Amino acid sequence: MFNININQPTYDPAAVQPMRDELIAAGFREILSPADVDAFINRKDDKTVLVMINSVCGCAAGSARPGVTLALQNKVIPDELFTTFAGQDKAAVASLREKYLTGIAPSSPFIVLFKNGEITFMMQRFDIEGKTAEMVAGELTEVFNRLCTKQGPSIPPEDYANLVHAISCGSKIPLAKN
Repeated sequence: MFNININQPTYDPAAVQPMRDELIAAGFREILSPADVDAFINRKDDKTVLVMINSVCGCAAGSARPGVTLALQNKVIPDELFTTFAGQDKAAVASLREKYLTGIAPSSPFIVLFKNGEITFMMQRFDIEGKTAEMVAGELTEVFNRLCTKQGPSIPPEDYANLVHAISCGSKIPLAKN
């Protein structure tokens, strides 16, 4: 009989840490559990909440992470920034998809803006693929200008200038050891 833990990370956590660090350095907080999902998203305080489902996908995530961090250098940004990692934070991602992304095909990377627990904007993987980071940032900046009110940027420009964008191909990232 197999002993399979469905919450076991798919990829080696050390190998994906730079991808996590990139978003954390830009001001994101991590959603690591289903309890975090509810605490961070199910709110009725009129704040805008940006959630990014992070991913090892080299093509789309390689534009999504730099694109979202660039967009957060805008003069207007979401009130709260959260991230969770597909294939890593499996219970949190499953809870997010089950409770707040009902009827939307699973996608990673995935960027979604909530207000009062309701989706106001989303970018799925197919909306990101084939776009540069600047194109992703441009679309997000337009959304932030229209739907958000918090003064940006998320981090000072000099810190953004030192931000290291994780560049890797998902096929080259080692799997987690069971």
